[in-house]
Amino acid sequence: MSVTRRAQHVADTRDALVTAARELFAERGYTATGTEEIVARARVTRGALYHHFRDKKALFRAVMDSVAAEAAEALVTHELRHAQERPDEPWDQLRHGFQSFLDVCTTGDFQRIVLIDGPAVLGQDVWDTLVAEHGHGLLAEWLRKAMANGEIDELPVAPLARLLAALISEASLYTARAEDPEVARREAGAVVDRVLAGLRSGKG
Repeated sequence: MSVTRRAQHVADTRDALVTAARELFAERGYTATGTEEIVARARVTRGALYHHFRDKKALFRAVMDSVAAEAAEALVTHELRHAQERPDEPWDQLRHGFQSFLDVCTTGDFQRIVLIDGPAVLGQDVWDTLVAEHGHGLLAEWLRKAMANGEIDELPVAPLARLLAALISEASLYTARAEDPEVARREAGAVVDRVLAGLRSGKG
């Protein structure tokens, strides 16, 4: 086997493990999913699993990172499309982005893997890291645009972005873990929108 084919085989094996694990973690949750089920669905050996990942927790971390990155990319794409339709209204983009993220929180893979099992299995710090990695930059960009457009009073962007990220983070966790996520989504969305309204400049 050539070096190129070997590298492709290694990558394909890892992808198969992550895909199989994602399906099972979303269906059954982390605790109820065994490594033997993962390798069977991925059609690889247990040796292959432990070649790529130290243990089930390390595999779960890879799955969680993948789901979070996929959701972030989809959200950014969606918001860019929305921004193109209403380019002169960054305030509307900010509000729309918050509500769109709450919608993501009620979808199966993201809800179960990232919001419910993620902090329980890997600790709250992992969730906080994901929020910082995927959320702070985009949020700060929206805030700067809204301030430049006179829709939000001038405030220090860095602390404001962190505080608003904490707000949407708690709203997402509340929504995902509620007995009735759809009701929680509506209620959290209304609260978030009302809090954001407090930032609105009288000139905007």
